[in-house]
Amino acid sequence: MKPAANARLVYPQARRVAQQDDYHGTTVHDPYRWLEDPDAADTRTWIEAQNKLTGNYLAGISARQKIKARLTELWNFEKRSAPSQRGQRSFFYQNDGLQNQSVLYVLDKPEAKPRALLDPNTLSADGTVALAGTAISEDGKLIAYGLSTSGSDWQEWKVRDVESGADLSDHLRWIKFSGAEWTHDNAGFFYSRYNESGKLEDTNYYQKLYYHRLGTPQSEDVLIYERSDEKTWGFGGLVTSDGKYLLIEVWESTSPKRRLLYKELDKPEAPVVELLMKNDAAYSYVGNDGPVFWFHTDLEAPRGRLVSIDLAQSKAGAAAIEEVIAQSAETLEGISLVGKRFFVSYLKDAHSQVKEFSLEGKLIKEIKLPGLGSVSGFGARREAETIFYTFSSFSVPATVYRYDIESGESTLHFQPKLKFDPQKYVTKQVFYTSKDGTQVPLFISYRKGLKRNGKNATYLYGYGGFGNSMTPSFSVNMLSWMEMGGIFAQACIRGGGEYGEEWHEAGTKLKKQNVFDDFIAAAEWLIANRYTGKDKLAIGGGSNGGLLVGACMTQRPDLFAAACPAVGVLDMLRFHLFTIGWAWVSDYGSAKDAEEFRALYAYSPLHNLKPGRLYPATWITTADHDDRVVPAHSFKFAAALQAAQAGQGPCLIQIETKAGHGAGKPTAKIIEAAADKWGFLVKVLEIPARKLRHQK
Repeated sequence: MKPAANARLVYPQARRVAQQDDYHGTTVHDPYRWLEDPDAADTRTWIEAQNKLTGNYLAGISARQKIKARLTELWNFEKRSAPSQRGQRSFFYQNDGLQNQSVLYVLDKPEAKPRALLDPNTLSADGTVALAGTAISEDGKLIAYGLSTSGSDWQEWKVRDVESGADLSDHLRWIKFSGAEWTHDNAGFFYSRYNESGKLEDTNYYQKLYYHRLGTPQSEDVLIYERSDEKTWGFGGLVTSDGKYLLIEVWESTSPKRRLLYKELDKPEAPVVELLMKNDAAYSYVGNDGPVFWFHTDLEAPRGRLVSIDLAQSKAGAAAIEEVIAQSAETLEGISLVGKRFFVSYLKDAHSQVKEFSLEGKLIKEIKLPGLGSVSGFGARREAETIFYTFSSFSVPATVYRYDIESGESTLHFQPKLKFDPQKYVTKQVFYTSKDGTQVPLFISYRKGLKRNGKNATYLYGYGGFGNSMTPSFSVNMLSWMEMGGIFAQACIRGGGEYGEEWHEAGTKLKKQNVFDDFIAAAEWLIANRYTGKDKLAIGGGSNGGLLVGACMTQRPDLFAAACPAVGVLDMLRFHLFTIGWAWVSDYGSAKDAEEFRALYAYSPLHNLKPGRLYPATWITTADHDDRVVPAHSFKFAAALQAAQAGQGPCLIQIETKAGHGAGKPTAKIIEAAADKWGFLVKVLEIPARKLRHQK
């Protein structure tokens, strides 16, 4: 790898301490343990020094302001969500262009003019208070809404009268990983919360499910379900579409496997009944006709199927399960029930496909989509005659369509207008061979006319975890990169859900190395096929994708010119000790287990940095309020990398303040962050000024 054309930087001093731990007979040193306390005086001093160094470096990149200006221009277009119906009202989100947060609008009647109902931009000057969730009552007269401050997972929930726009007295706190579910009498809602917490990094255990009745203090909320004997169990309450049942979904990790219980709501003294308690598969409620329920599950079907369960025929812990729609060659992503039809969304080689079935499971037809891309929506009230869906791809922003169920026709409902021509871009899907012979999909997007000469700046992106699928999606940030002549490549590696649960499990625990092998093979394929070269290839990813980048840059530092791990999980021996990290053990394993420790230690980015190696130029990003992946991961990795780096490639960390893991991040901060990253890559990849031309 050619060293970046930068003078060696002088990094802030990070003291080393004599901290060592014994893991199953192996001594592991942790000299930067002190950086785990984000509020300690010496940590704050280190943070300020790092941000000063990074700020000075960015100030010397002349292209950055030009990139930011174009990003701002591209971001400035109207964005709108598909509408949802409650009573006579419909609700949708809209952003005029550069608003920090999208605004929730309501349409009181079809012929009425939309009016703003919830505008989070009015709640803080810098846009760092975001809507974290909403739940509209069945009659459309009330809305419960959650607020998150500075990107935190912690939420506070309030209730607003839709007609007047005034908030009621209700104010709920200590809520995390929960929505709200109204009872059909509109008198209150179910939600889940934790006990009061102290520090940002405190672990989250013992979630409880409550019912809140409007007009009463939170202290009087009714406890519906808890398990004091199971500290890792969390609960999601769901009111069925007919309002007669409360389904209780039990989760205990990021694994898709669930337990299910239910309670009859029209019988006040009805007990909570255990329905499915083996925790052996994923179960997602689709709908019900009385006691007959439909669930999307991967039980005995790793790519998914639809089954029915008759509560009347089921005994506690022994559900009467019947298959309705069998597993297919494609991965079943989601199902909605509208009228007497199931709308089933599939992934076919990581792009969307939608089919319509009868209640008996007979295929009616495949719905024609606008192109190769990703679809969301197709959900509506059971009695609806039309439904809405959103389509997007790498060069097509989220476009809303209205689908008439009877005629089967799609009509355009909302199409954003951007200052670029999507016809000037091309997306290809190829398949490459990973280390063990597995075929892996790769999307490649770029401006037409690009020459495959091995000299194109390329940004390879991936995730590879928790069953999350990497499908075609529109990003202004990536469009800006492609406008500058860059290639954007997205690898659909194992650990994701592109090919169902087997694909996911092939990238977990003792098999996690498959994920990194897949990503490295994608880089090698791009180089071998002359899309790019080692001195022009950057890799990026966030959260679990940050782990991906950290592992690959430490395993193959020769293969990449630059690496951009964002809010990454980088200390694989201690991740389970903070906030919700314990829930990731289902994907990663735990250092408490001897065999899993050996696998984790072998790839943990923090523990595989070697002094004296030439590492890629590295752009690490985190946030001081990230209570999902605590910033200690990035702090410790940055300190160790800066000490280890023998090459000239800069190793910088940017620590955002008043921000969290990414959700609810204001537009202004998104643009700044993208301009910083692209500016960094323009410099270290030595992209010539002529490549910075922007399409008009």
